Amino acid sequence: MTRQPLRHTSSSAASPLSLALVGIAGALVASAIYNESAARRAERANPPRGRFIDVRGIRLHLLDTGGTGSPVVLLHGNGATSADMEVSGLLDHLRDEHRVLAFDRPGFGYSERPRHTSWTPEAQADLLAASLDRLGVRQAVVIGHSWGAMVATAFAQRHPQRVTKAILLSGYYFPTLRSDTFLGSPPAIPIIGDAMRETVSPLLGRAMAKQVVDKMFSPRQTPDRFWRHFPLELGFRPSQIRASAEETAMMVPAAARMRKHYASISVPVTIIAGSDDGICNANRQSKALHRAIRQSRLHIIPGFGHMVHYGASNVIAWAVEPDRKATQPPAGKAMELA
Repeated sequence: MTRQPLRHTSSSAASPLSLALVGIAGALVASAIYNESAARRAERANPPRGRFIDVRGIRLHLLDTGGTGSPVVLLHGNGATSADMEVSGLLDHLRDEHRVLAFDRPGFGYSERPRHTSWTPEAQADLLAASLDRLGVRQAVVIGHSWGAMVATAFAQRHPQRVTKAILLSGYYFPTLRSDTFLGSPPAIPIIGDAMRETVSPLLGRAMAKQVVDKMFSPRQTPDRFWRHFPLELGFRPSQIRASAEETAMMVPAAARMRKHYASISVPVTIIAGSDDGICNANRQSKALHRAIRQSRLHIIPGFGHMVHYGASNVIAWAVEPDRKATQPPAGKAMELA
């Protein structure tokens, strides 16, 4: 019997794939280490500047100007922190006559966001009510911007006895088809999202930051003070990316659910938006909400985009107590009123 020579199978064909997988794994590990280090640097460069309170076992951070003036609560939008209300100038416009409470909403800035709760606008509104109890505040004017306007709307609907007035800025109130919900939601997905937040999401966020911010301020230029003073790097921490992704994912269903209750809101409501808002269209959102809430007032500011509180903070401050100051907004701000 003739023996056949042994054939040796070469592993060279698998080597490029193996090397590629090893390279990808190494890159992901390196990015995770870099992102963790960057997050710690961001926190050292931007330490908490306010106070902490414990509410229902959750640690919340807020800026509290103190004083004896009537309380005003400020709620920032998705991806931002309480610093947005300070950098915009809105907090300074209010602090002389009011006690201003600017919260880091759950998961943003230095506030906790436990995973056992779905942090819908309604859940955040209930937490806000408990927070005001903890701070000894019986009633307040509540001002919310963008996603914060959804929380302010839910607060006015669920806790009307606590609201002197709700002022809603550049809000999203009615469901629409939005591409950003598909693009921004994956980091909220369990396991896959956890991996994304620790590795690629912070890198993509930094790469797209200028484009995203400029779109929010468009058609106006992004003010220099935003780039100088807003703690943008805090938004690239994995924890805050999770909060932002979750709120992006729940935005449309939350609006669909909440729209059923707008007609029942009984507190005074002032709705303010920029005429050229490319994030939340003023016609489809703010004007439609004005029609749904009979006792509301609508202010559309020409030439402004989504970040209407930058450059028009005096108009918003006037809206807190218009009867005390003047029957019309401050001079020099052309507005469409209804």
